Amino acid sequence: MGHKAYPPPKRLAKKLLAIRRQLGLSQTQMAKRINFYTHYNRLSEYETGRRQPCVQVLLAYARAANIPMENIVDDDIELTPNR
Repeated sequence: MGHKAYPPPKRLAKKLLAIRRQLGLSQTQMAKRINFYTHYNRLSEYETGRRQPCVQVLLAYARAANIPMENIVDDDIELTPNR
């Protein structure tokens, strides 16, 4: 018996981009803010939906925006980060 693959949330990329923009950060600044030790181009891939971030990255975005991670991954929840 294998694991069922779940599709990523449809609005995930847009939400990650919105969080960064609402925080007023460049991709380089966001990478530093979330202590994500990779090239900022990886964030671009997340924000365009070309690549899916791991749970740790999603958690870091949620913490940076001061919101529950559920707000990022649940398509039925509108994104309203607190600054």
